[in-house]
Amino acid sequence: MVKSRYLKQAVVDDLKEKMVFVGGPRQVGKTTFATEIVGTSFRKAAYYNWDNRADRQRILRPDWVADADLIILDEIHKYSGWKNLIKGEYDKLKNVFHFLVTGSSRLDVYRRGGDSLQGRYHYYRLHPFSLSEMLNRMPEIEPFQHLDFDERFYPDETAALLDFGGFPEPLLRQNRRTLRRWQNEKLDRMFREDIRDMAQVRDLQNMILLSDFLPERVGSPLSVNSLRQDINVSHRAVSAWLDILESFYYLFRIRPFTANRIRSVRKEPKAYLWDWPEVKKVSLRLENMIASHLLKFCHFIRDMEGFRTELHYLRNVDKREIDFLVSVDTKPWFAVEVKAKTSDLSPNFHYFKERMDVPFWFQVVGADGVDRLIDGVRVISASKFLTGLV
Repeated sequence: MVKSRYLKQAVVDDLKEKMVFVGGPRQVGKTTFATEIVGTSFRKAAYYNWDNRADRQRILRPDWVADADLIILDEIHKYSGWKNLIKGEYDKLKNVFHFLVTGSSRLDVYRRGGDSLQGRYHYYRLHPFSLSEMLNRMPEIEPFQHLDFDERFYPDETAALLDFGGFPEPLLRQNRRTLRRWQNEKLDRMFREDIRDMAQVRDLQNMILLSDFLPERVGSPLSVNSLRQDINVSHRAVSAWLDILESFYYLFRIRPFTANRIRSVRKEPKAYLWDWPEVKKVSLRLENMIASHLLKFCHFIRDMEGFRTELHYLRNVDKREIDFLVSVDTKPWFAVEVKAKTSDLSPNFHYFKERMDVPFWFQVVGADGVDRLIDGVRVISASKFLTGLV
């Protein structure tokens, strides 16, 4: 499973034309991806880590390995002048070296500011492992066409993902003690190092308390006012902290798809966690895992193919809801409802199917061995549905 990653060929191909930036959450495997997976596709790769003093001095001089053809710069975004440094080196040496820049989630934060590097790089978001990646399977993907499912079900692999998540270390070890310790260390480093150093949060303890409340709110419309009352802080503080936690890949939010015919709600996002084993309730953890797979699917299509692929949910003012909707260039492609314990068709499908032109409808269930078409809705086990995603 660790010999390759789903982005390898796309990154190798893009490096022939521009720089490539790879961002993503802490501990997702970015450095390994750069050095051991992408790096081996080149004659010689030279690796520089900003956290290493000797490497830092070489970067600032700059002093590159002359016979390398790939330069890997890891965590360089911690240097305030990193953009200008990279821009200058790339413009001078793009015919000599290929440049691959990796870093923690902060790389994505900085990238969103004024971008002096525009037009010089492609950006990818590296996600945790998914079922297809565990199986070393790359489905055929064509927007608005059928999803390419495997013929088989994979209950054991799906159960391992549900219990241990998709981050490499706990997934490979599949040990609950390892998972608990890994989660504690990951969260502590995210708050004590990444967020404290970059975001300069004054009330870090209450921000940590906010993160404690989020796993139990997965899958429900996220009320900032309710969180504010629970923590006894200002609305502004909670909003700012949620933005920071999203920027550092602790959570992601999806927003309702707006359409007048269904009288959709317009503001309330739903929140999910990148590390779904933090969600204790199994039904919500399954929903979170499906959400994470769908987000990876959307990011892959957008980063690689350039389609504006978005993940939403459907909800109207009468509280009828379908968990997820994937759209391409604002047009619905397929909708997904998740049911952990039953294969009975959700009554909400009838309402939305009458009012929306969505090519494909799915109800994904926790039970294994299910694949039926009921009233235009494909009711399918998670252990098969996930093989159609990246």
